[in-house]
Amino acid sequence: MIIRFGYVAHALNLWDASPQKTMTFTRWKQLGENERVNKLHEITRKNLLHTLRALHYNVAHEIKLYRFSSSIVPLATHEEVPWDYITPFRDLYQEIGALVKKHGVRSSFHPNQFTLFTSDKPHVTRNAVRDMEYHYAIAEAMGLEEELLINIHVGGAYGNKKEAVKRFHDNLRQLPEYIKKQMTLENDDKTYTASETLAICEEEGIPMMFDYHHYVANREEGEILDDILFQFMDTWEDSMHQPKLHVSSPKSEKAFRSHADYVSLDFLQPLIDKLKEIDQSVDFMVEAKAKDRALLQLVEDMAARRGVQRIGGATIKI
Repeated sequence: MIIRFGYVAHALNLWDASPQKTMTFTRWKQLGENERVNKLHEITRKNLLHTLRALHYNVAHEIKLYRFSSSIVPLATHEEVPWDYITPFRDLYQEIGALVKKHGVRSSFHPNQFTLFTSDKPHVTRNAVRDMEYHYAIAEAMGLEEELLINIHVGGAYGNKKEAVKRFHDNLRQLPEYIKKQMTLENDDKTYTASETLAICEEEGIPMMFDYHHYVANREEGEILDDILFQFMDTWEDSMHQPKLHVSSPKSEKAFRSHADYVSLDFLQPLIDKLKEIDQSVDFMVEAKAKDRALLQLVEDMAARRGVQRIGGATIKI
């Protein structure tokens, strides 16, 4: 079994390399028309250049998974700030996409928690569709629209989970099919358990993104990890990618749902033991506060265990 590792957006080992510098709508309104355009262009170009820096860093460290920041383009989906965030930067998008393809990097997006399809308010669904269209447009500009996946959560329960799930299925019809094909759906730490998320994924034909930390924090009575893993992997059967999981560990017992700076291997060990029994190669997206530093530390910690061989900068074989 082979496990590849990745991290989220910002390589902390690089100096001043955040790819998610932004500008508030309030600040935008304070600027003159030319200043607005110039500032949006300046921030977006800087974010794209920092994304390139991160990708070169990943290539040097043999990191094969990377999640792009959803905040690459400031105010991209704001209704009052319509602007062309593709054409002026097409060269950079293409350079990013070419680098990803050349080195076989598995890339993704993870829109924020407000991108959901369970609301009974039409404008929330419209905003969710707009946000998914934005992410797809960036992927398309990079030439990655057929391989980059966009991961979201199911959403809220609004006091009646059964009705909310029904709305999810109904509202999702507003999403263009070509974007839905690039979707994954993740279990969360408070509302939708792994089993509930799996049921939705199976009905919609969407791969599930299994978050182990969320599973432990929001475990449904009677859920068995073996069964969840087998079902989760089945949802990836028609995908060009192998199954992918999110891994992190609790900040503390009191703040159990919060992510720690690094990932505790002891916390992950039950998951790793089950994956070893299944003998299915997977990808781990590390969702720790220390980002790339946490990834590299976790790889070192795992490689130090008996029966584990490090076969790349961010890849191990068990």
